[in-house]
Amino acid sequence: MAEIAPGSLGLGGANLGNLFAPMTDDEATALLGAAWDSGIRYFDTAPHYGLGLSERRLGRFLATRPRDEYVVSTKAGRLLEPSPATAGERDADLYDVPADVRRVWDFSADGVRRSLTESLERLGLDRVDVLFLHDPEVAGLDDALATGVPAAVALREEGLVDAVGVGSTSTEALVAAARAGGLDLLMVAGRFTLLEQPAAAELLPECRARGIGVVAAGVLNSGLLASPRPGDGARYEYQPVPADVLARARRLADVCDGYGVELPVAALRFPWREETVRSVVLGAGSAAELRETVRRARTPVPDALWAALAAQGMVAA
Repeated sequence: MAEIAPGSLGLGGANLGNLFAPMTDDEATALLGAAWDSGIRYFDTAPHYGLGLSERRLGRFLATRPRDEYVVSTKAGRLLEPSPATAGERDADLYDVPADVRRVWDFSADGVRRSLTESLERLGLDRVDVLFLHDPEVAGLDDALATGVPAAVALREEGLVDAVGVGSTSTEALVAAARAGGLDLLMVAGRFTLLEQPAAAELLPECRARGIGVVAAGVLNSGLLASPRPGDGARYEYQPVPADVLARARRLADVCDGYGVELPVAALRFPWREETVRSVVLGAGSAAELRETVRRARTPVPDALWAALAAQGMVAA
């Protein structure tokens, strides 16, 4: 099985799909090149990201790299169908792309298989290493898992993917997915971060008990923890940050400052304290931002900082 190397950094593909703002093809290639030159060999994408744009850009880049040197994950659950959108209409779901196709929820066996087939076409690959079911709770958790998990497992058993899992921001959905059985990985997005750790209560113990690896994504909480001092214009959950959440982020920054550690450094290092975490997936909007994020992610943090944060009840001891 092609595996995500333990302790590795990954690159998330949302920005490649023009998340919040447009990115040129040249800028996307430069971003991916910076990731490769930084040693990143795990790339995550999804049909959802820019209505297929992220997959197409990633595929064009990876066509220039040896196939046995990288790992790719994509996702299933949202099929892309022709859209009745009027000329010039843009996607209404965070991505600055033409709305020439629309997302249709489908976790059926046929839908999951079709999603993989169409993702491979956009990526220009004959296989991906990991297939995640994407946000099953939005489409109705019980039904989505009842059909989607066996469908994904069947694709793995046929050798069409090497590993399968579920990716979500919902700890309830991820716990249910872990208990469904048969999964290799869970992508935990924004729920095991320096800011908040709801995954620590039930989800991570389930993963330890079942031997499920964790891919930690969204560890900067939509950019809130991306700067040493979070500003009023920061985002949280892709929306303007609530006052109480901003205040907590600033308290974290104050504690980090006391130990000479930048808040984003601590945030990027935090997930590695959990033994089940296989990889931390980074987001970046430019090559320069990616290089700085990688530098921060590889900067050591003194144990005394974790102890101080635990003493204040901001992280688990």
